[in-house]
Amino acid sequence: MRIIVTGGAGFIGCNLVRLLIKETDHYVLNLDKLTYAGNLQSLADIADSPRYSFAKVDIADAAAVRDQFARFKPDGVMHLAAESHVDRSIDRPSAFIQTNLVGTFTLLEAAREYWVNLPPDRRAAFRFLHVSTDEVYGSLRPGDAPFTETTRYDPHSPYSASKAGSDHLARAWHDTFKLPVMVTNCSNNYGPYQFPEKLVPTVILKCLRGEPVPVYGRGENIRDWLYVHDHATALLTVLERGQPGQTYNIGGNNEQRNIDLVRMLCRILDDLQPRADGRSYADLITFVPDRPGHDLRYAIDASKIKRELGWEPKQDHESGFRKTVQWYLENRPWWEAILSGEYRLQRLGTL
Repeated sequence: MRIIVTGGAGFIGCNLVRLLIKETDHYVLNLDKLTYAGNLQSLADIADSPRYSFAKVDIADAAAVRDQFARFKPDGVMHLAAESHVDRSIDRPSAFIQTNLVGTFTLLEAAREYWVNLPPDRRAAFRFLHVSTDEVYGSLRPGDAPFTETTRYDPHSPYSASKAGSDHLARAWHDTFKLPVMVTNCSNNYGPYQFPEKLVPTVILKCLRGEPVPVYGRGENIRDWLYVHDHATALLTVLERGQPGQTYNIGGNNEQRNIDLVRMLCRILDDLQPRADGRSYADLITFVPDRPGHDLRYAIDASKIKRELGWEPKQDHESGFRKTVQWYLENRPWWEAILSGEYRLQRLGTL
């Protein structure tokens, strides 16, 4: 297949692109605007592959997106490009509306215009995968059943509201125009190449730098954690075998309180790279005021994708986190360039 991946220089996107290039025979065109979270250094190991190409494109630029469809002639689209950090959506929601809503609309329209003109056999095989989040479902109480594909939407942040709107657009383009759209809603991802502002890399890098490790409130918020390579394999499974018009929830079967997760990461670091003074990294944990609209609990029921498509996560309660800590220990130049700001110069081509 010839696959357009939007947001392929971001965290989940780069892991997906790497999977497609290293573990399949598919061809990939990576469309990325290269905002602050886009980093082509995350794809340096596959950048020279003859099956990989990159174009710096804003998905809200209709003419540029149409041009890429005409040039690359895809068999499918995997749409991951999104503003995704809740704290940033509280500070500056306009960027989330522009990318997540306007950008998704623009991409859907470009795909529809391209799709209707395909030969019948290629038109029947074309797929558009819209990748979303469990945050659109709102918050669960500790005893509530996990989110299913039919859970009512109840977003609480500008980020989750913009993603909820983009989900509705994707489904509407299927129902109204018959564009073969599928939607996935995933739980919290973690793993290699995650931008340092997110919880897991924040904890790891704060520990390594001997800085206070901030935890919102008392750390009682619960998330279902999904290793990013597991997520990438699920997305490929849906693209290749999913049914148009269907939604698939993707989870890690790994619910943890934030404070328990942070303490586990500290224990792993204590084992893999002990502090010089012999103290535990857990001594660096510092509780900070909770953020506005902080949902208490997310949990995914991923039984549908297992039952219908045969996918389930490979990493267990701790194994993926140990792999992640080890990756950050072995790839200091990658994250040090981000913390110093040097990666921005690399992105602009000035280094």
